[in-house]
Amino acid sequence: MADLQLKNIYKVYPGGVTAVSDFTLDIKDKEFIVFVGPSGCGKSTTLRMIAGLEEISKGELYIGGRIMNDVVPKDRDIAMVFQNYALYPHMSVYDNMAFALKLRRVPREQIDRRVQEAARILGIEMYLSRKPKALSGGQRQRVALGRAIVREPKVFLLDEPLSNLDAKLRAQMRTEITKLHNRLATTFIYVTHDQVEAMTMGTRIVVMKDGFMQQVDTPQNLYDFPANKFVAGFLGTPQMNFFDATMTGTKDAPVISFGKDQQVTLSKEKAAEIKDIYALLNTGKVFTFGVRPDDIHDDPEFIAKHKDTAFKVKVDVVEKLGAETLLYCTLDHDAADVNEDGSIKSIADDTTNMIARVDSRSTTGRGQVLDLAIDIRHIHMFDKETETTLLAYLPE
Repeated sequence: MADLQLKNIYKVYPGGVTAVSDFTLDIKDKEFIVFVGPSGCGKSTTLRMIAGLEEISKGELYIGGRIMNDVVPKDRDIAMVFQNYALYPHMSVYDNMAFALKLRRVPREQIDRRVQEAARILGIEMYLSRKPKALSGGQRQRVALGRAIVREPKVFLLDEPLSNLDAKLRAQMRTEITKLHNRLATTFIYVTHDQVEAMTMGTRIVVMKDGFMQQVDTPQNLYDFPANKFVAGFLGTPQMNFFDATMTGTKDAPVISFGKDQQVTLSKEKAAEIKDIYALLNTGKVFTFGVRPDDIHDDPEFIAKHKDTAFKVKVDVVEKLGAETLLYCTLDHDAADVNEDGSIKSIADDTTNMIARVDSRSTTGRGQVLDLAIDIRHIHMFDKETETTLLAYLPE
């Protein structure tokens, strides 16, 4: 069994700098867990504490039910794959993969069997006699993975292993690592700052910020039911649109006002998801209204069916991406493109900006004033001060 328990883990460096705070997580055997977050959030530090490369300042780490705080890295039965591959340049691929087993005095026949099997799984049998300098980046990454596989560890730890690869190769290696996890049927813990890697690879994702866990859940649940504004904005490309908003109307048909006099009416079902609707309804209290670009539509048929969520915008930029089109809009559709002093308005500074992801065959053009409509079933609401969700997500 390769289950892990991290109980109230802290990492405090000399000088009082706290890198990880109160990290508590149960990882089941054979799970693929992804730690994701911006640079400096503590994800790699947490991984290194699991590996034994960083000392745990406070808390307890268990692997397979055994406490590991004071166990040296080589005795933890883990294998780590680093960002920079860390291959020995003077050794062949075969020797790189076999090196750790030779140090353990594993019989030669067993070493050869493990290396050949790992090479077959990764498709690098023909490269076993080559030196690392004769390999491409993707091939070197496979060798680094192979070196970990031959050890047959309880837990694989991967620290941003794809960040040095080009976009096409990263997509290929994402698939390879997912296949590898399925074949080996063991526990993987993967660190990345790339939300696409996290969403496509993990069975569960741990979102981190400033050393704290923000939310732990499946990729789809994190996307659909973010616990706070940070998680909502971090997952999803382009990121979620956020607006200051107020609520008026009735309990069964509340009206959200945002932007430049834009209004949408919630359905009774969506209104029922608001935890404390009376704290917002007709009180003037400002909250954060969130809408993903995917849930904004310019299709006339959709708009005709959802007149309660339709509003006008002015299109500033149109990006044709082949499979989809991105519309960069301003809610202040009557405003000029320049300031009173003649300077061009900055899109970055305009708080009325909205991004919509629409069909690739959309005929919308730059400068056009048009109607858009929101799929109200998937809107989000967050407290302005705490940034936590205001919705109690109900099962469908």
